[in-house]
Amino acid sequence: MSLKVAQADMLEPFDVRVTSGPLAVRKALELVFDRLSPLTLDVEETSTVELVLAEALNNIVEHAYPPADASGPVHINIRHCKDGLHVQLRDRGRAMPDHKLPKGQLHSCDVDFSDLPEGGFGWFLIKDLSRDVEYTRLDGENRLKLRIAVAFRR
Repeated sequence: MSLKVAQADMLEPFDVRVTSGPLAVRKALELVFDRLSPLTLDVEETSTVELVLAEALNNIVEHAYPPADASGPVHINIRHCKDGLHVQLRDRGRAMPDHKLPKGQLHSCDVDFSDLPEGGFGWFLIKDLSRDVEYTRLDGENRLKLRIAVAFRR
């Protein structure tokens, strides 16, 4: 068994907690990648994890905790399983509209520049780069669960 696999098999589940605000996403990513370091993710895996988490966390900071309610808890739980990283993000901010995930469809770019929609690309990226994406609102808390298919365990 290689050293990389042996280290990967030893990664314990972990939690990261930050408070929503201007530097929350940067701080959360720093803490997450510090804890993921034993996995020695390759560049593509690192980029995938970073993009998915950054998009999800930006949505929490910008929409769950808008400027009027800018400071609130964000909790990230990560478990390393055979099929990748299982991630749960929780916050106590505003719920998703209709308590449902956005469709996350890629919009047509065959329109005038002024007619391009603002936003919406983040959910496309999250759904495209993740698996098993689920959202629930329970007891005043948003819960986003997803799986990022990287760092497979043997």
